[in-house]
Amino acid sequence: MIDQLSHMVAEFFVFNAKHPVIFTEISFWIFFTFVYAIFTVIHKQYTLRNLFLFLISVFFYYKTSGFFFGLLLFTIANEYWVAIVLERSQKNLKRKLLVLYSILINIGLLCYFKYAYFFTDSYNQIFHTQHQVINHFAHWSNGFFNTRFNVDKILLPVGISFYTFHTLSYTIEVYRRKMSAVNNFFDFGFYVAFFPVLLAGPIVKAKDFIPQLRQPFKLNQYQFGLAWFMIINGLIKKLVIGDYIAINFIDRVFGNPMLFSGVENVLAVIGYSLQVYLDFSGYTDIAIGVALLMGYKIKTNFNSPYKAQSVAEFWKRWHISLSTWLQEYLYIPLGGNRQGTFASYLIIAVLTAFIALLLDASFILWIVGAIALILAILAKLSEKVKHAVNTNINLMVTMLLGGLWHGATLNFIIWGGLNGLGLVIYKFWKKISPYQSLKSLPVRFWKITITFLFISFTRIYFRAEDMNQANEVIFKMFGDTHWGILPDILYNFREVFILMGIAFIVHWLPIEIKWSYKKAFIKLPAWGKVLVLIATCICIYQTMSSEMKPFIYFQF
Repeated sequence: MIDQLSHMVAEFFVFNAKHPVIFTEISFWIFFTFVYAIFTVIHKQYTLRNLFLFLISVFFYYKTSGFFFGLLLFTIANEYWVAIVLERSQKNLKRKLLVLYSILINIGLLCYFKYAYFFTDSYNQIFHTQHQVINHFAHWSNGFFNTRFNVDKILLPVGISFYTFHTLSYTIEVYRRKMSAVNNFFDFGFYVAFFPVLLAGPIVKAKDFIPQLRQPFKLNQYQFGLAWFMIINGLIKKLVIGDYIAINFIDRVFGNPMLFSGVENVLAVIGYSLQVYLDFSGYTDIAIGVALLMGYKIKTNFNSPYKAQSVAEFWKRWHISLSTWLQEYLYIPLGGNRQGTFASYLIIAVLTAFIALLLDASFILWIVGAIALILAILAKLSEKVKHAVNTNINLMVTMLLGGLWHGATLNFIIWGGLNGLGLVIYKFWKKISPYQSLKSLPVRFWKITITFLFISFTRIYFRAEDMNQANEVIFKMFGDTHWGILPDILYNFREVFILMGIAFIVHWLPIEIKWSYKKAFIKLPAWGKVLVLIATCICIYQTMSSEMKPFIYFQF
């Protein structure tokens, strides 16, 4: 018995790719119980508290990503040093070079791990070579430390996109002199690596979180109840509904769209819009709840996005931390809605070449070039055209780069481009729409429906594994749709659609009703909260499949 226990303890401290320490694993809650017990003892000693949470966050990352924790430590050390030098430096040129160095290092590492295969394939296409991707980090480690990493494959470190944005926001704010550099390395490391938000967000801006590093721990009854409500809500979203509808319907259809009817493809697309929301918002709900139990406040990342009455409103409600980050650190510096800059047009040119390489189709360059020439001529002849181009190009650039942030495939670029196009069209439409100022229920219903269907359509490219699969789904949706079979489909997958119906109803409930049952839970005595938690665990056990689905945004 003692030997078994010691073996289990030893196993817990070793990385196992099959059993990462994530919110949906019991191992995480054992881990968090241990962390919280120590935290409650040392929380008044700020330096010790931050050191402990930093070390435990690095260990958490090791348990989910293996030796990629070394990359995390490098990023932390590099940005800590850059910010210290930035703050002390008075020379403008030196400060610009430092922030440029920071951006290049961060974006360079992100591009290496996310886009190495694309760049290698593109180089081979252009120069007719046959170069293979080599993992230089693995090669270096094998040479110096005698490790045995695979040098022929580059794995994407979980969470790299999120902690890269954490560090960039910090360095840029120090460069702008809107905040001071953190003098304690472990304090800064704790901010970057804070384990609840490390893997899939929300993206935490330095100016929002760093002021909390040395604040006293406070957790009143309301905050305690709210934290547990968020955790339970997130687990239900992900495990009880999201995973169930994915495994039992959505994944089957997207796995082979041509085997299913057009109606089933339509329902799978709508279902995926629900699944990706439940999955991602479920993760962030749990992350916010866990952070709140330790006294740290993380901003809301989702605000009932499918209540949006326009594409513009949707992006103010969906993945708010990414939308605001892109707005503050990309869209506005490029010129915002005032004018396009040289950087704006350069990015459009690079992205055009990028798409042409993905499709191996040089004619795209000629088409875009012709469109650009026509717009340039019209802009010279008309101030209105010039203003329209200048005020909307940055919107398109931001959404295209947002798509590229998710992955170096044509699917994601089209997804970002469609959303950018939707935003631009809406800007013009709202000026002439006869319904813009109407608030009646039928008009609101119509706006919400159109917005939801448009967002769901763009998600085909987000979900599909490649363009062929996306095209198959679209073909079935529009070419083989016989709605007479809908009752049979609803009956055959009744459990799936009952859960989907419940989820949509709850999502569209008025905020007052949502707050009423949220407050009711918060006011419950401790034993009442425990009963709700036990009931949730039973529901999870009853609905959980043996196939554990990772959080969707872990791949980004």
